[in-house]
Amino acid sequence: MYGVLYEFKVKPEMEEQFVKSWSELTKLIYKHEGSLGSRLHKKSDLEYIAYALWPNKAKFNAIHNNLPDTAIAYRDTMRASCNTVGIMYQCEVIEDLLHKSVYEE
Repeated sequence: MYGVLYEFKVKPEMEEQFVKSWSELTKLIYKHEGSLGSRLHKKSDLEYIAYALWPNKAKFNAIHNNLPDTAIAYRDTMRASCNTVGIMYQCEVIEDLLHKSVYEE
């Protein structure tokens, strides 16, 4: 697996718009691009961190090849609601202990 960690600095009064557009875009990426999903965390009032998992780096690098046109509107809205959007890290997953079955016994 391949993980990508993102950082978002959201404009004041734009948090709700950001979260909604991030969520809708992420659902489309999951459905059409083969991601393994993503989580969004609130770091502070206007700072968010998200990480996404992919089967491999090649799948991540091929993103946006299969997205419907509606994804562009969500992406543009998400970006417009932020002062900055950045990738902090990209790396191979060594251990995945978030999977529910790890804790079932």
